[in-house]
Amino acid sequence: ANGYYFSRWNKCIHSSHDFSDMVFIDNYIFNKDVLLQFNSTVGEYVGYTELGVHNAQLLNNNPGQMQQERAELERYCKHNAEIRQTAIADKT
Repeated sequence: ANGYYFSRWNKCIHSSHDFSDMVFIDNYIFNKDVLLQFNSTVGEYVGYTELGVHNAQLLNNNPGQMQQERAELERYCKHNAEIRQTAIADKT
């Protein structure tokens, strides 16, 4: 109860059937405050606290990290959305 809490959550958001408007969001949270966020629309990390700004700069200057994070929209979001959409369409 009196410790520190770190979490990371990501989500994929879309409203079109062809996924053309899909966005990948990856949040890093410490004690319920978002430190930094990657948004595929922005294409880079954005820091929301002093520590978050510092870490966003480090991550944005790491080409390997940026390539991996930018690829998540296709690898994670669109891939899983296609599987779910196919499963739903097969049932209707």
